[in-house]
Amino acid sequence: MVKDVATFIAVVGAMSGISGIFLGWIGRARAAKQELKDDVHRDARISADMEYIKRGIDEVRLEQRAQSKRFDELSERVTRLEEYAKSAHHRIDRIEQGKSRA
Repeated sequence: MVKDVATFIAVVGAMSGISGIFLGWIGRARAAKQELKDDVHRDARISADMEYIKRGIDEVRLEQRAQSKRFDELSERVTRLEEYAKSAHHRIDRIEQGKSRA
């Protein structure tokens, strides 16, 4: 009888150990699966954020090109206006010289 109880206790202990290992293994597999889901979600979010940043950079580049073009056009206009002003000053000087001689 004592031998049967000892055997029963040994069997229950062994089954408890095996079931503990099995449950631990299942829990770890589930945790690994959840980690993988989280990693994929995080990577997708980072990828989307990077795409958003790339689009923003492209927009900034386009705006910078447009600003550069406008700046070049304004520089050209200023140069022409300076030439016109210089020419006008020469004409005014000639007119004044003509009046002072007369």
